Amino acid sequence: MATTNDIGDRGEEIAATHLDEAGYEILERNYRYERNELDLVCRRPGADTEYVFVEVKTRSGTGFGAPEASITAQKREALHHAARGYLHEHASEGAPARFDVVTVMLTDRAPEVHHYENAFWAS
Repeated sequence: MATTNDIGDRGEEIAATHLDEAGYEILERNYRYERNELDLVCRRPGADTEYVFVEVKTRSGTGFGAPEASITAQKREALHHAARGYLHEHASEGAPARFDVVTVMLTDRAPEVHHYENAFWAS
């Protein structure tokens, strides 16, 4: 039986492949800043200066609700904190950035992937 970490890792791999095929450049995977983590840090197609911080949510069923429903205000604040840390460490404070969410639903069929651009804004 797959563990929660296995499911999450598989979802992140599927999300990274999806973004790569859409033309995104993957800059970092599992970037950690203090106690917070960004699943993927990307650049969007055609905009070399805009950073895209991606939260990946993976589910193998709907028993815990839709994947995107688990992104609480507290989680958004943690992502914002990590994004600020990333921009600071890369001397890019003030650079254009956005937060996207990629959800992956794993079933018996092919994974169902949804990409939500500008899913939320920093507070």
